Amino acid sequence: MAVPSDRLMELIGGGKGGASDIAPPTAPMGMSEEGVPPMASPMSTPEPKVGKKEAAMVNVGMAMDLIEQTLPMFGSASEEGQKILGVIKSLSALLGPRKNQTNELQQSEILNLLQNLPQAGGATPEGKAMAQAPAIPGMGGSMPPAAPQPLPM
Repeated sequence: MAVPSDRLMELIGGGKGGASDIAPPTAPMGMSEEGVPPMASPMSTPEPKVGKKEAAMVNVGMAMDLIEQTLPMFGSASEEGQKILGVIKSLSALLGPRKNQTNELQQSEILNLLQNLPQAGGATPEGKAMAQAPAIPGMGGSMPPAAPQPLPM
């Protein structure tokens, strides 16, 4: 395809029309101007870990319940009983109005703890896989071998 040379010169900016006929190239989207260094986005502010704090409050509530159960064994008039009462008062001040909320969550936390116990069926995935694996002949854990029969004489 033959293009006249004057037309080629126009296209590259050196012909009759000069460089003014051709629009300057624009920078691709997302590219900054020359001389401006790239800038990082601002850091996000750290968020408080509310879930972990609530789980800890549930544990404090369970500990408080256990401590309350031990108080009658010592008696509130004894020296130990007085210290236990002091601990209960401190924990009550910590929990405050959230005590009812933690009591509701305690049931699910106790169930979660029980499910994680191996004897309650909450063994690790590896342990479950080993329990479901077929028995390997000659390995321990199966029926003991029968006693040898005496040879007939």
